[in-house]
Amino acid sequence: MVRVKPFAAIRPPKEIASEVASRPYDVLNSVEAKAEAGEKSLLHIIKAEIDFDPIAEEHSQPVYDKAVENFKEWQKKGWLVQDKKENYYVYAQTMEGRTQYGLVVAANVEDYMTGAIKKHELTRKEKEDDRMIHVRNQNANLEPVFFAYPDNDEINAIVANVIKGAPEYDYTAEDGFGHHFWVIDDEKTIKRITEIFATIPAFYVADGHHRTAAAARVGLEKKENNPDHTGNEEYNFFLAVVFPESHLKVIDYNRVIKDLNGMSKEQFIEALSKDFIVEKKGTEIYKPTSLHNFSMYIDGNWYSLQAKEGTYNDSDPIGVLDVTVLSNLVFDKLLDIKDLRTSHRIDFVGGIRGLGELKKRVDSGEMVAAFALYPVSMKQIIDIADTGNIMPPKTTWFEPKLRSGLAIHKLA
Repeated sequence: MVRVKPFAAIRPPKEIASEVASRPYDVLNSVEAKAEAGEKSLLHIIKAEIDFDPIAEEHSQPVYDKAVENFKEWQKKGWLVQDKKENYYVYAQTMEGRTQYGLVVAANVEDYMTGAIKKHELTRKEKEDDRMIHVRNQNANLEPVFFAYPDNDEINAIVANVIKGAPEYDYTAEDGFGHHFWVIDDEKTIKRITEIFATIPAFYVADGHHRTAAAARVGLEKKENNPDHTGNEEYNFFLAVVFPESHLKVIDYNRVIKDLNGMSKEQFIEALSKDFIVEKKGTEIYKPTSLHNFSMYIDGNWYSLQAKEGTYNDSDPIGVLDVTVLSNLVFDKLLDIKDLRTSHRIDFVGGIRGLGELKKRVDSGEMVAAFALYPVSMKQIIDIADTGNIMPPKTTWFEPKLRSGLAIHKLA
């Protein structure tokens, strides 16, 4: 069972919310962030390297110090203000006519350590360490993590009632995605939300594995350094937005490769035909139609690759995944790409960019071929997390991303 609590969020005044809130730190490089950041943008805090000219090394001490300075300055100027009491919040996002409704809560560090908050990806220590330094220095979680939980009718009813009122924030960002935010300050409702979540069996990390791990490590560090630790301190909790699993849509996460491991195009397609039914589709973009169907773009043409019976294992939570099929039968077997995390011969493209981005990268000569995959389902993610398995790298892409800065959680 999971534990949550309300918290007094640090957040922007209504009239400047859209100016302060930003895209997450890890979806923009430093140059993009500098170009995108307005005067009040949280990017000056979560990517403080942009305040240096030239842009500084993002993991350097002056950048960490500047981030702390900017966070204090934003509060001093009134661009970020802490609520006077502990609340829950509803955060909704609209993309392409579909709206998903999440609750902004403080999730429990111990739940992550005991496995009640379940992960499906491995983390990289250097990325964890970087986020941990930010949380420790700021004594706050500036960016939320993104969790899913099994649908609950009573929580859905509470949220449906809350959103009948006027939202605190309601705007459409430059990418066309809508962001809507309500404050839940009724004590009876707050108490009931806490009680209901105590009956929810698990949270599932959808997006933000590194931020979750970093937040948990800071909480444990503070616990170890406090001889009077009780378990009720604010550092035992971290910032999360939790969505019913039925609200979430996973989109495809595709691959591009730089070479064919010494093979000609004809030899490569011939080799593919041992494990796939290969069908040339022509110059019009071809999108995978079902599980175990892939599309490939090479030399100006799209192909359908249908994995043959016996090349996958639908009874195994990892073996059923198309990333596993593609990695085993193409990247490892034919191209000798053994480690997707470290190989420089492969790159990954989030489906939000569209399959046209795959074509563009191949046509430019930067890459020789591209592969598009059918997206995984929330059920597959939950099955993997529940069985203690780990997904292969770069399997899931969630969109829209949570905006950073609509709610910040202070650790003391």
